[in-house]
Amino acid sequence: MECQMIIGTTKELKNHEYRVGLTPDNVLAYVAKGHTVYVETGAGVGAGFSDEEYANAGAVILSTPAEVFAKADMIVKVKELEECEYDYLREGQILYTYLHLAANPAFAKALVEKKAIAIAYETITDGPNLPCLRPMSQIAGRLSVQEGAKYLEKGFGGRGILLGGVPGVERGKIVIIGGGVAGTYAAKAAVGIDAQVTLLDINANRLAYLEDIFGASVTTLYSTEANIRKALMEADLVIGSVLIPGASAPKLVRREHLSLMKKGAVIVDIAIDQGGCCESSHVTSHDHPIFVEEGVVHYCVGNMPGAVPHTSTVALTNSTLRYGLMIADLGVSEATKANEGLANGVNICLGKCTNINVAKSLDLEYTELSEVI
Repeated sequence: MECQMIIGTTKELKNHEYRVGLTPDNVLAYVAKGHTVYVETGAGVGAGFSDEEYANAGAVILSTPAEVFAKADMIVKVKELEECEYDYLREGQILYTYLHLAANPAFAKALVEKKAIAIAYETITDGPNLPCLRPMSQIAGRLSVQEGAKYLEKGFGGRGILLGGVPGVERGKIVIIGGGVAGTYAAKAAVGIDAQVTLLDINANRLAYLEDIFGASVTTLYSTEANIRKALMEADLVIGSVLIPGASAPKLVRREHLSLMKKGAVIVDIAIDQGGCCESSHVTSHDHPIFVEEGVVHYCVGNMPGAVPHTSTVALTNSTLRYGLMIADLGVSEATKANEGLANGVNICLGKCTNINVAKSLDLEYTELSEVI
């Protein structure tokens, strides 16, 4: 049974976050299905979309985020809400965005207290895949090598290494911990600049697959304490790309490991949205992307794809639109019954935590979604 829904999107408030939850093409798709769309003025400017384009697609432009939240049944965003936005939420309102609650207990608490329905892009599944996380993992993987190469420059505190080397000089060594989507795309970028690449993972089947793809261009290692320590000692650039959907990232690079690393080596912690897989990591911003601890440069920007907002917005919404339309057409209850993968995306629902990994990470009581809606 179809129901008309009011959809809204607002400007992202996170530091240097220029992506936007809906493109004008997305607006057109919602409007074509009979839904109403409200867009905060200027919401898409950073990603290259003007208010005029949204209006031409059928959106109504509003002046403030408060107005959009007040009217919308479902808010479609990119990143988690900032604290100043918590009060905009109301009971039963749908928030469809990246949540990363394991690393943000205050936000989880607000969602529970507001009795909102919070659907996380990063925990929606399609079989073994994470379709709404995949495009940003692809971008973050590619960017990790780009950013790591930059911060290896001496002027930024790095070792002064050119990762691809030149004839007669040894190439730089990149170690990638985690062979998922982000790690695979990091490896592609690393191989593309002719660096020496070592990739570690705990899934032997995944390692075999990656070896088939990359051949001798990448050395694959089973992820053990001994192999991690050895790889860290040799690395110029370490890329941490470990993910447990919804849960805090495991701390595979511990503080004690830093003393093993070369001075001026760089760590890029892609897993920072889920707390980071390096014990010494803490979230940084595009304004101040790095810090140095025990002589090792850490790059831990929480919204890496925000640096390339047009590409990121289009890639993200190509994946999120399908599920957004499903929610708008059927309502959350029927949509999640019809699609188990979408049901896995519901983290908080009407005051209850409905994702088991989030519940474990935040020590919240877990409730089956079917018991709530």
